[in-house]
Amino acid sequence: MMHEPIRRDSLLERAARTYDFGAQLRARAPQHAPVPDVADVADVPEARPVIAPVVPIAAAPPVDTPDAPEMDATFFAIPPELRAPVGHELPDSFYDTPELTDIAGIDRGMLAEAGMIVPGAPVGPLAEEFRLIKRQLLITRERVAQAANGSGQADKARTALVCSARPGDGKTFCAVNLALSMAAERDTEVLLVDADFAKPDVLAQLGMAEQPGLLDALADSRIDVESLVIRTDVGGLSILPAGTKTATDTELLASARTRTVLARLLEANPRRIVIFDSPPALAASPAAVLAMLVGQVILVVRADRTPETELREAVQRLDGCDEIALVLNAVSFVPGGHRYGTYYGQETGK
Repeated sequence: MMHEPIRRDSLLERAARTYDFGAQLRARAPQHAPVPDVADVADVPEARPVIAPVVPIAAAPPVDTPDAPEMDATFFAIPPELRAPVGHELPDSFYDTPELTDIAGIDRGMLAEAGMIVPGAPVGPLAEEFRLIKRQLLITRERVAQAANGSGQADKARTALVCSARPGDGKTFCAVNLALSMAAERDTEVLLVDADFAKPDVLAQLGMAEQPGLLDALADSRIDVESLVIRTDVGGLSILPAGTKTATDTELLASARTRTVLARLLEANPRRIVIFDSPPALAASPAAVLAMLVGQVILVVRADRTPETELREAVQRLDGCDEIALVLNAVSFVPGGHRYGTYYGQETGK
């Protein structure tokens, strides 16, 4: 007697099942798509993003794909993503040892309009989601540091890369919010580096003007990269812009100069954690180069659009880093549902 072949759930479907998104959301998801049964947040009134518990991918059943490679990554999750040109001539001051006295203001109104964390605002579901992601990043940092003890690579634990498989998956949204959340820590400071050289967007998201940055320091050994770091009015948060565009950005990153620059950034502040917002792994080559330099990679996966085949290919391209975690982006929950219920400002009674 013939039996129907057994369909194995995809990787993202298994991740989405770690908690209940509500029948309303499941009913809206296409049955044929190789992504979790979740709806686009934009289609759900008053929806908020959520984060799934940490689930080791290796423990999940294999997907129904011939010879599919196992992905050495961890799965946790989060929400939906909602220049003035840099001149080639740099002032002489950029060749001097820095005196960081200027403080740049971050536009809180722009953050609120973009649905991001607003420093100083009451803690809500979004801020709580990034608190959970931040805790996992800090735990991984300690594990990487312990593994590197005595090897001279301990500082590598203080670096992380936020990436995605392709454009539009929400990596910059996650990188900025993660940096804002990390800045609230009492014992650490965070430097957010815009390493998406083709399409830098970090400063624009924060309401700040572009200026020289990482690429300028890589191209000219006379520049002290610390002089390009922008201190902000958010305590504990600094920004390093992408810098002047060049056709040799990947080659600059692959040079010995990059390790010198990164060492300088870490040495300048022992409390500092460096977070890179990189280009999409499948769209630009710098992501793979950066992955070899950092202690961990946070790969943003768009729940309603990232195919599993692209996810696997992205993980393979980033395998220069041993620690890879997957952030499930654009996951929604209905206010009053199982995830947060009425905990954050949704109370209808006393």
